[in-house]
Amino acid sequence: MKRFIVIGLGNFGFHVAKTLFEDGNEVLAIDRNRERIARIQDFVSEAVILDAIHKESLLGLGITEAEAVVVSMGDDISNSILTTLYLKELGAKKIVAKCQNEDHARILEKLGANEIIFPEKAMGQKVAKGLSRGNILDFIPLSEDYTIIEVAPPKEFVGKSLKELKLKTLYQIYIIAVNQLIPPAFILSPPGEFVVKDSDGLVLLGREKDIGRIKGLTS
Repeated sequence: MKRFIVIGLGNFGFHVAKTLFEDGNEVLAIDRNRERIARIQDFVSEAVILDAIHKESLLGLGITEAEAVVVSMGDDISNSILTTLYLKELGAKKIVAKCQNEDHARILEKLGANEIIFPEKAMGQKVAKGLSRGNILDFIPLSEDYTIIEVAPPKEFVGKSLKELKLKTLYQIYIIAVNQLIPPAFILSPPGEFVVKDSDGLVLLGREKDIGRIKGLTS
């Protein structure tokens, strides 16, 4: 089981922590806001009220044991910068940081952040692709009968696990991968327990006529 730490539990941090936990990981969620901690505590392994801008408060959290630490304090640039600096000094293996703008991103990179995320930019690009391609995000023809295609999930799919959707039984379609936006990941051969989010891209394999039925749901 992998261990992750998420610092900052606004909308972005909340969904990152919750999704990591749902994927079977150990997740420590941190925020200085008591209400945010109360909102997340049922969806993570542990939730702690803590102000991460004080280096001493980060000691004893097992920073070096975490697969990655997500810094989701992009709305408060100075706090985000300080926290990233302290995490680097404490030996974090990987730091994934949400940022507000290009200048913020450059500072975080110089401090040692391994991955920088612009949530609004990424979502904007995804929405634009969906609009221009009619919910078909990518298309790969295989033969006259079979196709691999990436589609935005129909609203009927959101919040359900792949096992619940029974796509193979109902549509004769296989989900071979999920192009996940939050947190960013390409999940090959996702497990049946994977729960579909509205920001996910579903990579489907099947006959064109069967995939057409799924495309019909998204229109």
